[in-house]
Amino acid sequence: MSETSTISEADERALLDSIDRWLEKKVAPVAAKFEQADEYPTELVQDMCELGLMGALIDPKYGGLGLPALTYARIVARVSEEWMSLTGVFNSHVMMGLIVQKFGTEAQKEHWLPTFATGEMRGGLALTEPDAGTDLQGIRTTARRSGNDKYVLNGAKLWITNSIEGDVLAVLAKTDPEAQPRHRGMSMFIVPTRDKATGGDMPGVMRGRKLPKLGYRGVDTGEIAFDDCPVDAALSLVGGEEGKGFLMATGGLEVGRVNVAARGVGIARRALKEAVAYAQVRQTMGKPIAQHQAIQLMLGEMAAKTRAAELMVEDAARAYDRGGRVDMEAGMAKWFATETAFQVATDSMRIHGAYGYSKEFPIERLYRDAPLLMIGEGTNEMQRIIIARQLIARNPV
Repeated sequence: MSETSTISEADERALLDSIDRWLEKKVAPVAAKFEQADEYPTELVQDMCELGLMGALIDPKYGGLGLPALTYARIVARVSEEWMSLTGVFNSHVMMGLIVQKFGTEAQKEHWLPTFATGEMRGGLALTEPDAGTDLQGIRTTARRSGNDKYVLNGAKLWITNSIEGDVLAVLAKTDPEAQPRHRGMSMFIVPTRDKATGGDMPGVMRGRKLPKLGYRGVDTGEIAFDDCPVDAALSLVGGEEGKGFLMATGGLEVGRVNVAARGVGIARRALKEAVAYAQVRQTMGKPIAQHQAIQLMLGEMAAKTRAAELMVEDAARAYDRGGRVDMEAGMAKWFATETAFQVATDSMRIHGAYGYSKEFPIERLYRDAPLLMIGEGTNEMQRIIIARQLIARNPV
């Protein structure tokens, strides 16, 4: 997204209102059912395609909405208030599209982005491996040149959103496993995983299982492997140049961290809303628990931290929209908003007492979803290191 991406207040309001109506009418009645069954919400995903969310940050000339990151973050927070898993479906896809938009050749943009914008081809970002998560330079997946027009991929990816139900992935692989430093040997490939004509897997693609998870259920998070998987060099090697993949991956993660932070805002807002409502109807000792000082102290802190998280996310999104590096701003927002989400969800559960532990109330789902945010898109421990390093780099003595 460039600094020229804008949207009028009226247009943003209309877009957010349409999403609010969809959440109320279509998502709220079924979210608990799909989440508890860990069932992929096919109809809701199609709705998100029709709403344009798959192309939220893709340039309008390729069929996308071309939204600024600030508006995108507000959408993510809203959807997360109702059911966070849905944001994973479109955010992983959006990051894949951004990699092509920011780093791809014009031929690659024209080939891939229109199908990404509509959701005709849905996918995500395939970085993580069994032995490489935060340390991306430790990946083992390789891509070797085969003739003048092909690469052949071999390796396995793990914890990949949209790997089971999707059609395409942005795959980080090593084109020079001996390169030093290691990141110079890494390249990014757009890899079709499903034959749209037949519905079957592409040659060399082996989908694994959908991984069972504590939270973040419904969305497909899975395993996928490549065994001599051939890909077209001109269309698949992003940018047409080897050795740039690590930069592309980390560049995509900046908006991904803003997204995860916005998810934290959504969870915190919903948990706070539920706590405030419940505290006014639940009575102990002859009065609503909201009138007890112990509960008031909890609600006060929950409200202040939720609002602070919201402002930090908006600050990071605005910085992203201005252009340039925002790893410090995105890291700060990601760390604070996700830690806040977990604390507010936990405190809301405590305020609800036994009802907070029941599947009849949304609190237990918020409580289970929140921990993922402190791990995904770079652990919060790593975020603090990134913040410190950037702070020092930006303020040399």
